[in-house]
Amino acid sequence: MVVAAVHLDTDVLVIGGGPAGCWAAWNAVSNGSNVVLIEKGYVGTSGATAAGNTTTIYTKRGTSERAATVAQRIRLGHGFSEPDRIERVLDRTFENLNLLAEWGYDFPQYEDGRPYRGMLRGPDYLRFMRQKLIKAGVKVIDHCPAEELLMSDGIVAGALARFRRSGETLEIRAGAIVIATGGCAFLSGALGTNNLTGDGYLMAAEAGAVLSGMEFSAQYGISPAYSSVTKGVVYFWGTFSDEQGNVLGSSGDRQSVVARELINGPVYAVLDKAPPRLQEGFRRGQPNIFVPFDRMGIDPFTERFPITLRHEGTVRGTGGLKINDRSSTTIPGLFAAGDAANRQGMSGATSGGGGPNSSWAMATGSWAGEDAARFARALGRNWRTRRTTRVTDPAKGTASNDASDVLAVIEVAKRHILPLDGGFFRTQSTLEAASKDLRALWDDRSWRSAGNARAREAEAFIATARWSTESALLRKESRGLQRRPDFPSEDPTLLRTIETGGTDGLWAAFQTDIQVMSEAS
Repeated sequence: MVVAAVHLDTDVLVIGGGPAGCWAAWNAVSNGSNVVLIEKGYVGTSGATAAGNTTTIYTKRGTSERAATVAQRIRLGHGFSEPDRIERVLDRTFENLNLLAEWGYDFPQYEDGRPYRGMLRGPDYLRFMRQKLIKAGVKVIDHCPAEELLMSDGIVAGALARFRRSGETLEIRAGAIVIATGGCAFLSGALGTNNLTGDGYLMAAEAGAVLSGMEFSAQYGISPAYSSVTKGVVYFWGTFSDEQGNVLGSSGDRQSVVARELINGPVYAVLDKAPPRLQEGFRRGQPNIFVPFDRMGIDPFTERFPITLRHEGTVRGTGGLKINDRSSTTIPGLFAAGDAANRQGMSGATSGGGGPNSSWAMATGSWAGEDAARFARALGRNWRTRRTTRVTDPAKGTASNDASDVLAVIEVAKRHILPLDGGFFRTQSTLEAASKDLRALWDDRSWRSAGNARAREAEAFIATARWSTESALLRKESRGLQRRPDFPSEDPTLLRTIETGGTDGLWAAFQTDIQVMSEAS
């Protein structure tokens, strides 16, 4: 039995208010559904996109630009990218960007005055979408993190959430649900990712949903050592050196070269390869990159500055909830979009970065809204009278009320996930150690506290780390974001998707051979 202070009914519930969630809500309401959108932060300022500008792929099918973009995604995908899916994602992105223009969104302009639709200013974009949703009749609820899903005979039937300010529980009955909660950056401090802790993964997995591609989660972004900004485009025009000023070699990808050196000592960069015209363009197009430099009185185009690598996890990586060729998860009535969904078909085994991920959020968000509206409509009005059940045991989280316990648990988990010699470069020994300790953290109930938002985030963080670790243990090769010094080459026999899921009974296996992990082993 569910006891909640506030009750709502809606055809479609969207959990998460970033770009994917906003497009899902818009397309659901446009297809005749009543829609509620709940967000743990504030729709318009919360998440990675809201923290800065984002590139978006604006190309028309049949053009040379489109062909080049698809070819690039396939080349970088290490065998997992799907040409048809890439084309369909870019088709929908092209359509949505044109729709934004029709609505009056103020795109940046080329020097000749033409609108440049390949760039969206994050805060403007999401504020614009928020107002569009409210005018369309979407009920937007801010500062209300979802905590768990409700089920009815194997079908998603609603969710429980909690108002941050009052602590009251909100029960939402829904005909269909879209998970658009973003990915997990493991509380690394990367810009805009502090509230991206894998919450949607955990809620869906508790209901029985399958995740995939979680080993391709070891994405790290270059940033100044004194900054959280991980915008990587400017570093294509950079020179990297060690503390003595020796220029680093260029063998391997840029992140790997930097990572190897950072394990040994400080690394510096200078953006000395950017010509003056490009420098001006960077400052206009990505101004937040330069705020920390200006505050420190550093000219990054002429002066060396210390850099680091910050874990961006599945926010910029590939793994997420398994979906079909649109947005359906493995649970009836549950749909996933954006970083919450697996992106192997779009980006393969490597990071999608800004443009591909932004385009993916637009397209899958749109499909999720349409598909959820269709699912709810097919149920008729019967879903409103369904008997719902919780998917978790409410008694499991009543042991601790000490916030310091949760913070200590998070710090232990971070020590296995964030360091470059355990998270960026993975070996059998580091993965086995992480697997053992993360499982012990998960099995320990003493730090959990019912109704504590930070404890719930810690659960999601640890669960995501476990799915990533167990998947990485299975993939005994180096491919894309999976870097195994003990297995340095790609193995063509392993060009298969790894699936994972479960919480107390966590499992991971190649797609054609799913086996439950023994919790006694």
